[in-house]
Amino acid sequence: MPPLFLLTVLSAPKFYQEFGWSRGTIAAAVSVNLALYGLTAPFAAALMDRYGIRKVVAVALSVIALGSGLTVWMTAPWQLLLCWGLLVGLGSGSMALAFAATVTNRWFTERRGLVTGILTAASASGQLIFLPLLSWIVSRYEWRPAAVTVALAALAVVPFVWLLLHDHPADVGVKPYGAKEFVPKPEPVPGAARRALTVLFSAVRTGPFWLLAGSFAICGASTNGLIQTHFVPASHDHGMPVTTAASLLAVIGVFDVVGTVASGWFTDRFDARRLLAVYYALRGISLLFLPILLAPSVHPPMLFFIVFYGLDWVATVPPTLALCREHYGEDSPIVFGWVLASHQVGAAVVAFLGGAARDRFGSYDVVWIASGALCAAAALMALVIRRRAGAPLATAVA
Repeated sequence: MPPLFLLTVLSAPKFYQEFGWSRGTIAAAVSVNLALYGLTAPFAAALMDRYGIRKVVAVALSVIALGSGLTVWMTAPWQLLLCWGLLVGLGSGSMALAFAATVTNRWFTERRGLVTGILTAASASGQLIFLPLLSWIVSRYEWRPAAVTVALAALAVVPFVWLLLHDHPADVGVKPYGAKEFVPKPEPVPGAARRALTVLFSAVRTGPFWLLAGSFAICGASTNGLIQTHFVPASHDHGMPVTTAASLLAVIGVFDVVGTVASGWFTDRFDARRLLAVYYALRGISLLFLPILLAPSVHPPMLFFIVFYGLDWVATVPPTLALCREHYGEDSPIVFGWVLASHQVGAAVVAFLGGAARDRFGSYDVVWIASGALCAAAALMALVIRRRAGAPLATAVA
C-alpha cells in the first residue's frame, strides 16, 4: 500500500503545488519503505516465534496507522522519509511474506504450495485493489484524506486480528491440516534477533541461498520497484489519467489472485526451479514490449499486458518458498525472510533509480528494457539451483 499511495500522490498536481518535490525525492521515500519492508521480515518471523503471530501483527498495524496518520502534518522531505519510509516500512515489513511462511509452516503439512499462493495473492492484490479508492480520494479531496483513510483502515483491522487470529492450531485444539496426529504448541523461542542473524550466517554458506536471493532481488526490482512504483506516473507521462492507470494496477491485482493461486497448485506438483525460470522469462519478455504500449488511452494490447503481467505478478513466491523449505527445513520462514529482504532491496534500488532515470532522461524507457534483461538473468539463476539430495519433486510443499 505505501508505495502505491505515494506514487498516486506523486501524480497529483496539488501535491506538486504544495511541496514542489521531485520524483527522485518521492522515490527515495519509496526506496526506504521497500528496503525496510524486506529487512524487517526475518526479524519479524523470529519475533512471531517468540511472542506469537497475533501480537506482532497487531503492533505492526498500529505502527502503519501512526506513520500514515502523521503525514498529514509533514512539511519537509525528511518527514516523508520518517513517516512513509521508516514507520510504514517497519510496520508493513512485519506483516510481509514471512508471515505467510510462518502461518503455512504452523497450520499446514499438506497443500502448502496452494496455501502460500492464496495468502500471497491476498496480500499483493489487497494493495492493488485498494489503489483506485485512494486515487479517487486524492483526485477529489486531495492527498491528506487518503493518508487518513490508510491509517483508519489499519486501525480497524487490529481488533479482528486480536480476537480472531490464533498463533498455533493447538490454541484451538486442532491438528495442522494434513497432520496425522495432534501437534503441541512449541515453547517460545528467545533471542529473536540473535536467531535471525544465526540463521542468516548459516544460510549464506550455501549456494542455493545466493541464487534464491539474487533471483528474488530481480523479482522485487521488476514488480514492487518498477511496475508498482512507476507504472502510474509513467502512464501519466503518456497522457493517461491517474485514476485510469491506478485502475489498471487494480486489474493486475485481480489477475494476480488467479496467477498466484495457480502457481501454488503447480508448485505442489512440478519442479519449483523450472517454474521460476518460466515465470521470470515471461515477465522479462513482457517488460520489453511495455514502452510501445503506453498511450493516453487503454487499448487491447495494453489490456493483454495487464492480464499477462497480473498472472505473473507474485507467482514466483510459492516456488521460491518451496525451495527455501526444501533446503532449510524448520528455519525456512527466517531464511525466506532474508530472501524477501533481497527482494525488497532490489525493489528499493529500482524504485530510486527509476525515479532518477525519469528525472535525467525524461522517460522510463531505459528502465523497462533494463528490467527485462535482468529477468532473463533471474531465469538462468533459477535453473542452476541444485536440488537437495533425496528430495522428492514437491517435498517443500507436500
